[in-house]
Order: sequence, then structure tokens, then C-alpha cells
Amino acid sequence: MKKLLFVINPTAGKGKAGVDLFDMTDIFTKAGYDTVVHPVQRQEYIIDYIAEVGGDYDMIVCAGGDGTLDKTATGFMKLKEKTDKEITLGYIPCGSTNDYARSLGISLIPLKAAEQIAAGRPVPIDLGMMNGDPFIYIAAFGLFTNVSYNTSQELKNALGHSAYILEGMKELTNIKVFKIEASFDDRLVTGEYIYGQVTNTLSVGGFKMLANKEVIFNDGLFECILIRTPHSYEDLKRIFNALITGENDDELMYYEKARNVRIKSSEPISWTIDGEFGGETDDARIEVLYRKIPMVLEGTSGFIDV
Repeated sequence: MKKLLFVINPTAGKGKAGVDLFDMTDIFTKAGYDTVVHPVQRQEYIIDYIAEVGGDYDMIVCAGGDGTLDKTATGFMKLKEKTDKEITLGYIPCGSTNDYARSLGISLIPLKAAEQIAAGRPVPIDLGMMNGDPFIYIAAFGLFTNVSYNTSQELKNALGHSAYILEGMKELTNIKVFKIEASFDDRLVTGEYIYGQVTNTLSVGGFKMLANKEVIFNDGLFECILIRTPHSYEDLKRIFNALITGENDDELMYYEKARNVRIKSSEPISWTIDGEFGGETDDARIEVLYRKIPMVLEGTSGFIDV
């Protein structure tokens, strides 16, 4: 019998995963997996745990928010340094926003997501790497990017996505400007910007910033956006309209697809990686690792050659 490690964050998303734990485990068992459930209290613990014991399993499934998924993917990468065994990943989203799950067509209902994993097949997904640390769908800096990790878990559980909006409103009173030099493969951009992102997702924080762009999750390229500094109230209105509608404003938003990205700044910038604090640096080097994560999915919309 195949073996499945089910890593669950019991605090994510009002504890949604815990409510359906028995039924999800039953779904995996009926699909032919000997399932071991492992609750985690600290996300950082996931990395070392998966790297240490993951080689004993055929599939690793995590249930939680973006941070749980990020740590699971990081642990998986460490595990692959030690074994050539074919191990797949599954994801049951239980966070407050679940941008990446929505992009991949994963159900936000835990039981349905478990059924999709049981019926799915591994699909290769690109992974990002920033200054040697992996991330699964976004690296970003600037306006609103610290909201996800500054918002308390209690507020997230109580208000869901609305908690991020309330926390984000505080930043509008003090918009920080970053003077940067950015290279996207062989294209160089310089100037003052209030936000930047390198992503492999259709939306960020619930905003469909790439609604009119083609996002392919395994093409070896990530989507990159820089938002220029607004110089008037009208500019700010246009930026927010673009965020809400997904219609990029070419005068205020710079867009590229790239495999290698480097962003240098005149001072250290705080980065957000998959919704968590990613450290500070004045020289961020980001690369795309082509088809590095075998994610078990039921559908293949947004993929090529699978």
C-alpha cells in the first residue's frame, strides 16, 4: 500500500481542516493510501520535519494557508536533495485568501480538495528561488505586502479576507517609495516604484492583477509587475482601479515575463514570500526553477505539455 503524509495546520482558516480531518483521511485511505496525520503548531517546523521523514512516503499533502504550503514546498526541496524517490505533493487550502489554490483550480472546500487529490495526477509546476530560498507563487515588496504577516491569526480567523483589507488601509497614510534598478532577463528598468512582484498566480491578495495576461504555471517564466510612484490623487485612483479590475495601466504599471530577475535598491527592502516575511535585502536575485514541484491536481488548465 502506498503511504501518504498528511501535514495539517490546525489554526489556519478558522480550523477548517480539523473539522473534516476524519473524512479527508477516509478519502485518502479509500484511494489506496496508508495515511499518517501530523498536526503542526509552528510552520517553521514543517521544513525540517518533511526533509527528515518525507522520504518514507509516496505523497505529502498539506492543509493550511499560504505559509503552510510555502514551508511544505521548502521542506520538499530539501528532501529532494537527499532522495531520488518519486514523491508528489497535494494541497488542501484552508487560509484566508487562497490565491494560489484558486489559480490552480483547487476547491476551497476541504473535502472536495481531498477528493481532487485522490482523483488527480501529478502535474509539474514551476518554483521560484530568491537569494537561495524557494517560494511557490509570489515574492513581493512595497505597498500592502506586509499586511499578510502583520495581521493576527485571530483577526484572520474572525474576519477572513476582510482582515487584510482593514490592515491594509493603515498603509495608505504612509506610502513608501523605492528607488530601484531592476533587470528582467536582458531588460533593464530603473526608477521609483511603490510596489513590485514576481509571481506565478492569477491573483494576489484577492486582486486579479493579471486578469488580462496569460499565466502558465509550468512555462519556466514568472509574471513580474512594478507599480510606479503616483504623483497625484488621480494616479492613485488609476492604480487602485487597475488592482480591482485586473486591467493593467501601462503608464503606471510595468509588466514583464522573465526567468531571471534581479532588483537592486538604494537601501534594504523588506520582502514578502508566499504571504510571510521574507527578510530584507538591497539585492534580490530571483530565478525560476522549471517544473520542479509535482503537484497532484484534477485539472490541467493553465499548463502546457502535460
